[in-house]
Amino acid sequence: MFELLAQIDLNARMPDIFTARVGATVDGKYVHWDEVGRKSPPSGLTREECWLGIKLARSNGMRAIPLHGVTGEEFRYLLTDECLEMLHWIDQEGGGQVLISEGVITNADRGRYIVNALIEEAITSSLIEGAVATRRVAKEMLRTGRRPRDKSERMIVNNYRAMTEISRFARQPLTPELVNELHRILTEGTLDDPDGAGRPQRPGDDRVKVFAPDGTVLHVPPPADELPERMQALCDFANGRSNDGFVHPVIRAILLHLWLAYDHPYEDGNGRTARALFYWSMLSAGYWMFEYISISRIIYAGPAKYARAFLYSETDELDATYFVLHQQGVLRQAIDELLSHLRTKMTEARETTALLRASTLNHRQVALISHALKHPDAEYTAVSHSRSHRVTEQSARNDLQDLLERGMLTRRLVGKRYVFDPVRNLAGLLEQRDTRTDL
Repeated sequence: MFELLAQIDLNARMPDIFTARVGATVDGKYVHWDEVGRKSPPSGLTREECWLGIKLARSNGMRAIPLHGVTGEEFRYLLTDECLEMLHWIDQEGGGQVLISEGVITNADRGRYIVNALIEEAITSSLIEGAVATRRVAKEMLRTGRRPRDKSERMIVNNYRAMTEISRFARQPLTPELVNELHRILTEGTLDDPDGAGRPQRPGDDRVKVFAPDGTVLHVPPPADELPERMQALCDFANGRSNDGFVHPVIRAILLHLWLAYDHPYEDGNGRTARALFYWSMLSAGYWMFEYISISRIIYAGPAKYARAFLYSETDELDATYFVLHQQGVLRQAIDELLSHLRTKMTEARETTALLRASTLNHRQVALISHALKHPDAEYTAVSHSRSHRVTEQSARNDLQDLLERGMLTRRLVGKRYVFDPVRNLAGLLEQRDTRTDL
């Protein structure tokens, strides 16, 4: 903004800028100069004068956070009307009350949905960072417990382990040791330097940078000798000890994501760790529904928007509003899709429950049969069934053996383990049976 002030004759032009009533947003959107430069400015103003008016309007309501750029200035953000509206929506829909009141998630479903969300987040968070694997193979590996065959699969397994730990970590204050432990879990066995897992870079290390696909340097993080102090400041902010007034929990979680990504303390795995901190913060604040949500899947579908939001925040006078608004949009889409998916599942579950109403199947068996009706080529093992429902393998074996004896599954020996398959025409079999009798 200071460059603009130097370019414009303020005494002559400020009255016209104020008269034009240029606000912090354009048509309700928080735009960057890249977009302002393509639009026609208000009558009587140049594009530069319009941009100065926007910047002045924004400066009045900016709130600083204790994250400093490499030159010492603080990052700031503005709670625009769009931002406040999305916060209200996220609080209403993302608090999980709708799932309880409408019975979308029951205690019986809880474990299964959490596992599905953990698997999706583990896979897509790894894909963002360059892992190469198909979803089908990755899901098979996680559900069966198969050992990873390569670095990409190890990244996915590590992400899954980290996500399962975050619920436990969320009950603890954030410390540098806890951040390092998350990074260690995420990167163990995947780094060129094995000693880098769980260890921030040190003075003298070749400081990691962020590059564009064409090799252009997009981000140079702070010097390594500042990292201990910066990590402690991050933890103080995460725990609400920064004396920065009330920060909405969703905003705090998003800013932690930005903070870790900006400081880039590790040689690799910074993005995965940043997203893990977001989940830690949301669960710590009581947004338990985020156990079921994958933000990485949305980010993976639009990587350019993600990168641009970060780049705008860094280059436009450390204005974190761009990143906050982008991430709020990600959360809104993720919550919307989850609610739509779960309501569809609720309808399907009611239909299946009606079909099996008089049976003596437990909820895990009903879930398996429901899945088998949609996926007649699916395979089930004691390990995959136990992982899907978070029960012991013995309980899983009992479930499968019972379904085998009821004629709903067949069994074959593959190597040293039994694999169970749905019987042919399972749907027809169920329809033919009298649901008033024991299935």
